[in-house]
Amino acid sequence: MRAVLRWAHSDLRTHRGEALFLVLATAGIVVSLLLATALFGYATNPWQRVFTQARGAHVWIHTAPSAQVGKLSGLDGVDSVAGPYPTAAATLASRGARASVELRGTPEQPTVGRPLLASGTWLTPAAPDGVVLESRLARALLAEPGDTLTVPGTARRLTVLGIADSAEPRYRPGERPGLVWALPSAVPAPDGLVTGLRLADPGDTDYAVQRAVTVLGAGTVGEVSTWQQARAEAQGDNRLLGQVLGLFGLGALVAAGLAVHGAIATRIRGHLRDISVLKAIGFTPGQVVRVFLVQHIAYALLGAVAAAALTQAAGSRIPGRFGDAVGVWQGLPGTTVALFVVPAGAVLFIGATTGLAAWRAGRVPPVPVPRPAAAVGGPLSGPARRALGLRLPPALVLGWHKVFPGRPRSVATMARLTLPLLLIVVAMSAWTTIDRFHSEPERIGLPAALSVHADSGLADADARALLERDPQVAAAYPGVQVAALVPGQTATIALRGLGTRQDPYPYALAEGRPARGRDEAVAGQGLLDLLDVRVGDWVRMTVGEQPQILHIVGRSIEPENAGRVISTSLDTLRENDPGLGPTLYQLRLRPGADPRTVAGRLTTAGQGHLDVHTVPNPADGLSPLRAVVAGLIGVLALIGLIELLTAIGGTVREGERDLLALKAIGLSPRQITAVTVTATGCTALAAVLAATALGTPLAHWLIDAQGRSSGIGAGIARVPSPGLLALFGAAAVLGASALAAVPASRAARHRLADTLSAVA
Repeated sequence: MRAVLRWAHSDLRTHRGEALFLVLATAGIVVSLLLATALFGYATNPWQRVFTQARGAHVWIHTAPSAQVGKLSGLDGVDSVAGPYPTAAATLASRGARASVELRGTPEQPTVGRPLLASGTWLTPAAPDGVVLESRLARALLAEPGDTLTVPGTARRLTVLGIADSAEPRYRPGERPGLVWALPSAVPAPDGLVTGLRLADPGDTDYAVQRAVTVLGAGTVGEVSTWQQARAEAQGDNRLLGQVLGLFGLGALVAAGLAVHGAIATRIRGHLRDISVLKAIGFTPGQVVRVFLVQHIAYALLGAVAAAALTQAAGSRIPGRFGDAVGVWQGLPGTTVALFVVPAGAVLFIGATTGLAAWRAGRVPPVPVPRPAAAVGGPLSGPARRALGLRLPPALVLGWHKVFPGRPRSVATMARLTLPLLLIVVAMSAWTTIDRFHSEPERIGLPAALSVHADSGLADADARALLERDPQVAAAYPGVQVAALVPGQTATIALRGLGTRQDPYPYALAEGRPARGRDEAVAGQGLLDLLDVRVGDWVRMTVGEQPQILHIVGRSIEPENAGRVISTSLDTLRENDPGLGPTLYQLRLRPGADPRTVAGRLTTAGQGHLDVHTVPNPADGLSPLRAVVAGLIGVLALIGLIELLTAIGGTVREGERDLLALKAIGLSPRQITAVTVTATGCTALAAVLAATALGTPLAHWLIDAQGRSSGIGAGIARVPSPGLLALFGAAAVLGASALAAVPASRAARHRLADTLSAVA
């Protein structure tokens, strides 16, 4: 064992740089996998904790005040009921911020769907105008316990008594109102009821919704929300970040394993005589295998332990969402197991790939087999001979021929180098797609920058005139959005009418054509999946007691409501309900306009009659992904560098056998150096071309698949520009050539005795 360790130590001194890169790459991979695990836990567990502690309702049903909701408690599968609670829509303002809210009259703290107080106190008769705000709404209003909220257009004042967490669907500006708990006396004119159902079996949610709608009558049901929707919204971008980290972490782990395998295989070919000598002096095949195995497992173990220690000690100090995720994850029961399993899995995988390569070292015979001298890369091919006949530089022709004679070894080297470069292309595509969300929001379903709600004190014509009077408003599209029951009455979707036939709303279409005719509509991917329909189908839904039948002529990119949106013109909805008027306006701004500045100006001009919000961009929640992508590119670059150094070392060692022949035909040391540099550059060029050719369609498929699963739909993916890909390829090729220059120059100036020894 002592001899094994001495030989391993000697090898470490010879390959310090490669060992350092392997340790750093392993550490980066393990950190990525641990952060992915933390994000998955952070995405699911906070909501699950609130739902469990609050005994959350699996279904919340909003109905008209006349609905006979008492029948719901007798439904099969209903374990307990929350409410019914009277509700009223309102707008609250605090410190310059405004929000649409649902006032919910709650006489006492519920036992089902109980809000979990984060600060302050619960409602009390001693404070009849006191309210408790849902935590996300409180952040939007910049409100804390003790603050006073105003109701624009009235003299009413509400006092914030507390802030609570809820497992219900969260507040989304301009899309979903925030939740405010108040005493029933604070909701004097309710416009509806809300009832929560806690089920004995959560898997029966769809059936329970269907039975509840049947018992109540579709005409009395306004909106239905389920625990699955609330969980998906709570997980949101955190789950996507975890998926990205996990995918790239696993890809980098495979690339690192292959790089280690290639490094050992190349080193074995370069140390055949040394291994034979070890066997001749008594080393067994098992000892030879252990030399390589112990050495590289030690590198991987060092990197994995360092990564686990760094994540545990400093992970919660990372700014932003990653630090929050690690902090929450560290308090979960399975953290210790994950801190052991993830690094151990990475080390075992690298150990397995190391063992496969080291097994070949154990099969090396104790008597070295003479290696026949051969021309560079084998006999010259026809194209190579014709290239020399055209008086092309011999160094370039021989370097090219050294890489492309069709040898399996060259193909394997290119394949191992292609994998990290391919993952870098995919990471660059993710970065480009995120940039597109910010630079071209109109192409990913966000043509409007502002959403405006006008109260009843402002007529439609006056509201449009006020909005279009602003010099930076390019167009104001009137519209309405209502909840509609899907066929089977198992869920509600968003039915949206925006624009008119004369001035249609500019939807971003990924498939089909715009809705121009009567009863024509476009739908999001989430709705198509929910109803199991395609473009060209007719769908029927129910709004109140009125059926609405629409012909889906296109698929729009819908970042809102998980894509469960069907959109048509306001004129189409008015044909079914002539008294329907616009309740919102979507504003398209002129290029260069600042949405927040315009929103502030319109709010002031509206004199309390307008509720103006910026339209949320899905990419805003993905800003941490940029740092993730940059870090992953760095890890992948390290892995590629390991493979590149391995390829350079193998090329230089193989070139030592051909050195005499190259000198004999008159090549100078500089030309011999150029042969190796050209071979390395051609290897990198082939890997870059393969990575680009395979990585761009793979990135397109992966991003669109994520878009489909999230409900936004395919059609959002964008690959890097040709100029950026060309710059990436040039950097890789030039960097590889520069790395090869120094060792190739040293090898070309070897003494004659050294060259004869290498050939022998």
